[in-house]
Amino acid sequence: MFIPWHDPAVRLTGRWSCLSADGADPHVFVQPTAAYTATTAAGSCFELAFRGREARLRFDLGYLGQPFPHLWIQVDGGARVEVPVDRYLRIDAGRDGEHVVRVTYKGGMEQLPRWYAPLMGSIAFIGADADAPGALPPDDRKIIEFIGDSITEGVLTDADYAETPANLIDQFNRPYQDDNAATYAALTAERLNLRAIYQAYGAVGLTRAGCGSVPRAGLIYPWVFDGVPYTGEKPDIAVINHGANDFAASAEEYILRYGELVDLIRERAPQSIVVCLSAFCGNFDADVGAFVAEYNRTHAHPIHFISSRGWVPAEPLHPLRDGHRVIADHLTPLLKEILDQGV
Repeated sequence: MFIPWHDPAVRLTGRWSCLSADGADPHVFVQPTAAYTATTAAGSCFELAFRGREARLRFDLGYLGQPFPHLWIQVDGGARVEVPVDRYLRIDAGRDGEHVVRVTYKGGMEQLPRWYAPLMGSIAFIGADADAPGALPPDDRKIIEFIGDSITEGVLTDADYAETPANLIDQFNRPYQDDNAATYAALTAERLNLRAIYQAYGAVGLTRAGCGSVPRAGLIYPWVFDGVPYTGEKPDIAVINHGANDFAASAEEYILRYGELVDLIRERAPQSIVVCLSAFCGNFDADVGAFVAEYNRTHAHPIHFISSRGWVPAEPLHPLRDGHRVIADHLTPLLKEILDQGV
């Protein structure tokens, strides 16, 4: 039988279109008759519970450009397998019974349009064919949201695919080189046992637009992509990591836009814990610290500053897997301390 994307056997995590109107119930959808739900944010995932031995996942390929974005697929909590998205992907769980498959947007080409139609760098999930839907186990973990740029997205975590003929555009390597699951963000969320959601795009900054025609951070935060408001779950803790792409801006403009983004987070999730994590390359480190101190002087609900100065070298700008692990080693205990404080 066909299990549509909005069936109770499916759980969406991240910035997907057509999520619930109030964020309280992930199975009360704004557009339950839509043919599919779509995301352009790496790290977004869905879980499907099904009964039987096999399930066939269905995706809408729309205007996708080659090479297609890559996914991580994990069955019953086992090893993850990397595959390109395709119209149909068959899951063989190895035995009859009840199973849960988890599918995560691993990464794709940064420069394909990911904000304005036609979306050439999206994952559009239609549903699945299986013997019957299953029952998803509850997941009541707190939600952490990471808001950032290409580093948080997972761009260039792997250098293995960089050797190409001189006439081959490097962007064609990106589905192989990029991995959101290898980032400091994903590693930190896993270590803290938090559900992670992401809004992070290559070259985006607080003061500038990014790859794929994605506008600057303060303009995109309320949205999934152009014309589609984000109405999904609200974060318990939000971590901002911007600054690497704002090197051409003045400190005054940068801090003005920083305050704008904090206000947007507060407006959407007033009780969330907001953490300002300075850019790993060192840009505006002291300025962000001063901004947080002044914000806390004038607001009743404080925000937090974490300086990442010296955690990793400034080059390469995009840390490899080892660099992301080093960042997670530093960040995890600091976030745990903040979470333990509860404010």
